[in-house]
Amino acid sequence: MFAQGTNIEFVPFRLRNDIHLMRKAWHMGSGLCGLYIFFLNGQNVFKTANILMALGCLALILESMRLRYPRLNRMALSVMRPVMRESEKNTISGFPYYAIGVALSLYLFPQRLAVLSIIFLVFADPISSYIGIHFGKDKLLPNKSLQGSLAGFVTCYIICLIYGLVYSHADYRLLIFALLGGMIGALSELLSYFKIDDNFTIPVFSGFGLTLINLVLDIF
Repeated sequence: MFAQGTNIEFVPFRLRNDIHLMRKAWHMGSGLCGLYIFFLNGQNVFKTANILMALGCLALILESMRLRYPRLNRMALSVMRPVMRESEKNTISGFPYYAIGVALSLYLFPQRLAVLSIIFLVFADPISSYIGIHFGKDKLLPNKSLQGSLAGFVTCYIICLIYGLVYSHADYRLLIFALLGGMIGALSELLSYFKIDDNFTIPVFSGFGLTLINLVLDIF
């Protein structure tokens, strides 16, 4: 991962506007592991949510300890450096928000809609980030571009269509659901502008929005 003889202490952390493919792979891998736990447990919503909530709370405790004790922080950073950002050196990283956000989505929303919101998190977040960093020219908000948001919308729209074809059937309601679902997914990512981690906002806000849409359209 690092050139031979490189001192990891001096390898710079990635910034938010870096592509950071390792972090994106970690992000997607963590979400897929969560979905694997879900299906491994026979799609037992509360058992999976309890496991993820426990992991999230444990991670939050460890993060708090890391930030309190400099020596422990240095040890943690040396291990997690490949997937951490510069901004996370002295703040809580995204993983606790990720696990807790997914757990809350499973607790609060109907199973299929909760899983759909988690798939938004797994795929739409890293894809919109990649497109926004690589091609984003028109800023909607600081660190948020029109191109990145459009990529998030298209990704969520396609996910809704595929998911709907698996668990429902193709008609005009699915198209409307996918269109509105894509908008909800893109908006949930923009909410991180208000200093709320998008690993939390995407599954929770998307789950809430998808549930409201489904009450009207009755897709799932």
